[in-house]
Amino acid sequence: MSSPQEDFGPWLGRHLRTSGTNQAQFAEQIGVTRAAVSAWISGRSEPRDEMKQTIVSALGISSPEDTSAPVEDRHTGRLQWHHRPAHSDGGREYGNAAAFAFNADLSVLAREATQNSLDERRDTSRPVRVSYTLHELTGESLSSFLTAIQWDELSAHFTSAASTDQKVARSLRSALDDLREDRSLVLLRIDDFNAAGLTGPEYGDGRFAAVIRRQLDSHKQAGRRAGGSYGLGKATLWATSKFGLVLVNSTLSETHEGRTERRVIGRLDLPWHQVDGEAFAGPAWFGEPESDPEHPRVSRSWWADEPTVEKLCLARDSAEPGTSFLIVGAHDASGDAETLEEMHEKLVRALADGFWAAMVGGATAVPLLDARVTALRNDEVVVAERRVDPHEHHPALSRALRAYFDNETVGELTAAEQVARVDVPLVVTPRRGEGRGLGKGRLHEAVLLVTPAAETAAVTNRVICMRGNRMTIVEHRPREVPLGTPPFQAVLLAGLATGHEDDVTAAAEDFLRASEPPEHDKWDRTEELTSSYEKGALTRLREFRSEIDKAVRKVVGRRDVERNRGPKVLRDLLKFEGTTGMRSRGASGAPSVRNVQGGVDSSGAWSVTVDVKLPESENPWILTPVAKFDVRSGGRPTVRWSGLTAIEGCRVDGANLAIEAGVRQAKFAAVTDPASHPVQGGFARLVVEVPKARGGVS
Repeated sequence: MSSPQEDFGPWLGRHLRTSGTNQAQFAEQIGVTRAAVSAWISGRSEPRDEMKQTIVSALGISSPEDTSAPVEDRHTGRLQWHHRPAHSDGGREYGNAAAFAFNADLSVLAREATQNSLDERRDTSRPVRVSYTLHELTGESLSSFLTAIQWDELSAHFTSAASTDQKVARSLRSALDDLREDRSLVLLRIDDFNAAGLTGPEYGDGRFAAVIRRQLDSHKQAGRRAGGSYGLGKATLWATSKFGLVLVNSTLSETHEGRTERRVIGRLDLPWHQVDGEAFAGPAWFGEPESDPEHPRVSRSWWADEPTVEKLCLARDSAEPGTSFLIVGAHDASGDAETLEEMHEKLVRALADGFWAAMVGGATAVPLLDARVTALRNDEVVVAERRVDPHEHHPALSRALRAYFDNETVGELTAAEQVARVDVPLVVTPRRGEGRGLGKGRLHEAVLLVTPAAETAAVTNRVICMRGNRMTIVEHRPREVPLGTPPFQAVLLAGLATGHEDDVTAAAEDFLRASEPPEHDKWDRTEELTSSYEKGALTRLREFRSEIDKAVRKVVGRRDVERNRGPKVLRDLLKFEGTTGMRSRGASGAPSVRNVQGGVDSSGAWSVTVDVKLPESENPWILTPVAKFDVRSGGRPTVRWSGLTAIEGCRVDGANLAIEAGVRQAKFAAVTDPASHPVQGGFARLVVEVPKARGGVS
């Protein structure tokens, strides 16, 4: 196999690094100034042909024009770990603060890593392909891998970094103990294809430096479509490693140093530590030693050969541009997934939940993403590759989006599997300094798609909101949906997710992106929003949520207040009353019973379904449903419940109902205990109340 011709400057710099000769030494060897050698390496100038022959002879290798030279002769260098020295001012970091912005959870990793791949999609006529491969190593396979990454050289650093009582140190100590006892290591490789790759210089501005050498550098090239904006998401890669260790192999979409394939480097994030009396800041890099005197003792990326990437478990199955990240010691810190099979399943679910919309295509839109997950043990398949199918995991939502792409939506739902479309207005607040003449702002029409819920849907009556590359951002529960509304599912497309490309759409994309926190899980107050936009931005977001609710109600309709309430003789026996007492802090009003349906069963027990309306509240509610008999004379005796069942918007906690903050409607079922009835159930009216539980939070 032969290599393409390489530019002279990168060729010379690489071979000086391989030989361990610095620029000054080589300049003296061939009788020129160090400035001349530096100019050749940087590309500012190029030597004459006679001098090139002198250089080739001095190095004892083939010239860069000789493409028949074996790859291994042209790529192999001395690899080393470079550990960053401690700060000279005594400052210490006991871990990477960016890694604590997210949980070390496989679901979070899948969300952040896949979002980054989507943001770097290159050919927009095809999806970006993302592959997650879990690989457990034991025995000889483990030993060979640890040798390849020079684990023994790292041991002293690991031991020292794990010796303190800091949080990161304790976790690292546990991971090292597990490796020694189990002799097993889980790798997680994330490959993307049809992506940009880590382009750019080693230390200057570019994708490579933003990911490998910097923190909080987003360096997005996808423009307004980019999901990320903080530069924090990449930290989840290192956070998911028990050892803070990630190896990287990138195929570039544009040449660097005359090459594109197998640009490899490793990065390790440890806390501050000392080895043999020398203090280290924590981060370390695995690569070739840098010969440039401006970067002494630094390890830089290298152009690896195929056998090397095989040993490092970094081989890619395609020459398409993109990047492979290998997380060494991958784990799910939540404890939800411990085995390969459990980790595989969690990754599939996370990709389906976060990116189902990006995987849907139609007549006017290609899928943005193709995602797959597989699991291996010592190169043997444990769980076969599984392509994530959005129609399998979210059939109704996927149907709704496809209907939009195929222009098959309707204005009103009259049959199963129809998809109704309603435009939802969003007023985009002007940026600071641009507000004159724009009033409150410009009007953007978002698109709401509503369809009957699938029978298998675990959650219904929600609106999944997204923008840009169609990653799920907000799961919104619309308010004041009529009780008894058939279950539905809905999608809101805002900004560029609508498929429109005009200036107002782009402005809406920027506005919503600015309102997202690092987790990209809501549209609300952020520092960027309040500092970049005129006053009123938060009000426009609240109005937008209100318009979404109004649009949902327009589609699902208002039911007749008398419908499904049962015979009049039964309604006369049912009575519902709200709670009384002082209002809770953070709430305007108190919970109230709005509807009770049911009757007396064969055992004499009242079996009822109760709808509860709750006021807006910053805090959760803990309510205790109470059943009373409204008898002809005397007070209302309380009767016991024999059972409570949560139906919607709540959960049962003993004798109480627990309701999350922000929920405006809840529904539960209950059955009374006939043994507690003072009279037969049919001889008294049943009264249902929902007071706040004693000691309950609300």
